[in-house]
Amino acid sequence: MATINIRRDVTDPFYRYKMERLQSKIEGKGNGIKTVIPNLPSVAASLARPSAYLIKYFGFELGAQTNTNPKDDRWIINGAHDAGKLQDSLDGFISRFVLCKSCKNPETEVNIKDGRIILDCKACGQRTQVDIRHKLSGFILKNEPAKGGKKTKKDKMTRRERAKAESNENGSANGGSPHDSNSDKGDAEEGDYELEAGSDDEFTKQITESAKVIGTDTNGTKDEEWAIDTSAEAIAARAKELPSDLKRSLAFDEDEEGEENGTNVYDQLGTWIIDETKEKGSVTKVDDVDIYKKAKELGIESKYKTLTVLAQTIFDENIVKQIPARAGMLKTMIGDSEKHMKAFLGGTERFVGNDHTDLIPQVPAILMGYYQHDLLSEEVAKGWGQKASKKYVDIATSRKVRQAAEKFLQWLDEAESDEDDDDDEEE
Repeated sequence: MATINIRRDVTDPFYRYKMERLQSKIEGKGNGIKTVIPNLPSVAASLARPSAYLIKYFGFELGAQTNTNPKDDRWIINGAHDAGKLQDSLDGFISRFVLCKSCKNPETEVNIKDGRIILDCKACGQRTQVDIRHKLSGFILKNEPAKGGKKTKKDKMTRRERAKAESNENGSANGGSPHDSNSDKGDAEEGDYELEAGSDDEFTKQITESAKVIGTDTNGTKDEEWAIDTSAEAIAARAKELPSDLKRSLAFDEDEEGEENGTNVYDQLGTWIIDETKEKGSVTKVDDVDIYKKAKELGIESKYKTLTVLAQTIFDENIVKQIPARAGMLKTMIGDSEKHMKAFLGGTERFVGNDHTDLIPQVPAILMGYYQHDLLSEEVAKGWGQKASKKYVDIATSRKVRQAAEKFLQWLDEAESDEDDDDDEEE
């Protein structure tokens, strides 16, 4: 296989840092067309970076969906992309995430420290930082490259599989799953463990630090400056004054757990978010960390019903654009729990079907946003779309919302069908 210089701006034929030229193979047709990069692992090895980093970078740069951990080592980008275009995009990856910022040498290792990505150059000894604002930086922070040595079976798991295994292990040791609302252990203990075992991205770090101060003296100057009384008693009083239709949309059965000061704690969370939105003038100005802190204060940060409340209160008519910004917090609270995903969809049904009916045509885009940010699995989405339910809204509204989701569900089926066709051709 012919090789090219890792730095294509270097024309020296004796430049010793080489890699294979990217290959691309376009498969499928119509909406199912996709590009396979057969030699991506080889190129990634030459750059000393995980293949997942490269494929994810292509996805961000090309605005296409990718598979970041294929079991069959088939690295795929949705859409048709020629090799030359991909090679040009790879130059950008090399410049941002491989080359030393000092000597421009590709002999660097990625190190994660204090939420920063450090390139440790083995050629000149300099340690330089990667631009944390790039979308791939967030992915790298959540998927730190493995160090040297023989990999264990756990190391070879995907991030989702690894997190699920850790949650199961911890749940067994503590008498229940971290996302099980019937666990015998306290929610606070489960929430603390989940944050420590989860990703080390910036949002999680902020939550960890903020959670430490919950329960401390709240009579300081900052609280005195607030325009709205956010004590549990005040929130409970305001919750009782809410219009009956909003109460019905947020509240759960009266005999369920979560009563505090005569008012359901889920109502209290929803009311608090509504109050904060009014005070700040926009729901986007209500900070994710503050929302999580409030849920933790109420003891419901790991409860599945909390996701139903959040789906109705942390978005407005611009929900499609707001999903990426909220994804970090929501992923932390949903984890890989199907129960939490279903509750989140239930809240979305209420939000779209009852409160913002003009958003019903945007249901496919909303679900796609959830799916692309790992807030919704394919299995849960398909199960949800099979039949209407009156659990969260009346049956007519449920049917209307789920019928609006047909394009997204069809896209899932076509993507799966294309994968099956490819497997048959290979056999």
